[in-house]
Order: sequence, then structure tokens, then C-alpha cells
Amino acid sequence: MDLPIVIGITGASGVVYGIEALKILKDLNRETHLILSQAGETTLRIETNYSPDQVKRLAQVVHRIDDMAAPVASGSFFTQGMLVAPCSIKTLSAIANSYSDNLLVRAADVNLKEKRPLVLMVRETPLHKGHLELMSRATDLGAVILPPVPAFYHRPAGIKDLIHQSVGKALDFFKIEHHLFKRWGT
Repeated sequence: MDLPIVIGITGASGVVYGIEALKILKDLNRETHLILSQAGETTLRIETNYSPDQVKRLAQVVHRIDDMAAPVASGSFFTQGMLVAPCSIKTLSAIANSYSDNLLVRAADVNLKEKRPLVLMVRETPLHKGHLELMSRATDLGAVILPPVPAFYHRPAGIKDLIHQSVGKALDFFKIEHHLFKRWGT
């Protein structure tokens, strides 16, 4: 039996990564639990043609960001891990400092304490030393920092190929088989 995967979408630019992850996992018949921040909803409206309700319908379960009693807030609720796509610097800072003032950060903290994969698709550029220190601290706690940096060895034909390569790299950490991009040497 496959365990559910928690997907967090924050207000950083690049909400399309979280949307594509939800679509791909739905196509793979994987249960997803979505936590969408208020800033994430705003960024959805700015960057995409999706409404928050359309994105929520891609997940099997949707949790309110303020619902600290949701199942994903407890380590006794088994998941395969969590992907935050995109991950804002604000969210990175909260995770790196164990400041669980909302469900998204609490769920991330649960994954760290339970030693489950936590993949953070951090979106910011350029980076200053404070950002790098937060990434280092989150990594020391067990998170994987996976900025959506495009690769070109798979010869992407368009933006969707670039997005799928980054999402595919994230799904690799959950040991989810996919064919989102041509792997090196194949």
C-alpha cells in the first residue's frame, strides 16, 4: 500500500511546480494531502489560469493552513513524506527554525522529526547569506533543498519539460517511479 504524500504550496513564484506535482501524483493514483497557504492562493491567481478551488480538486484531501488538528500535524499519521513546491523563504525560515505557527510548517516539522523525506523547492534568486544559512540549517535537520533549477541534458522542448524534470527530481526522493524526463545516459 502506498502512503499519502503531503504537498505544500506557498506564495513563492513557481506555484506551477506544486500544481504539476498534484496532477502527476493524481495520474499515478497516489493519495495527496494539500496545504495551500493564503499567499499561495494569491500567487496562483497571478501566475496561472487556475483558481484555488481547481487546484484543491487535484488533491484527495485538502487541509486548511490553520487546522493544527489535521492528521498531517501528527507523526502517528503515516505519510511517505512532504514536498513543498514552491517553498518561499518565509516558509524555509519557519521550517529551519521549527516555528510551527501554521499547518504547512507543522507538517514539515513532523516529517523532519519522523525522519521522512521533506523536499523543499526553494524559490528565490539571488540568494544572500541568510538564505543560504537557512538552507544549510534545514539540510542539517534532514530536509532536501531542491531548487527548481532546469537541466538541459534531456533536451527539453518547452516549459512543461523543464517543469517536469524538476518535479521528477523531487519525486525521486519519494521513490516514485515516473517517466517525466529522459534520465542521463539513457
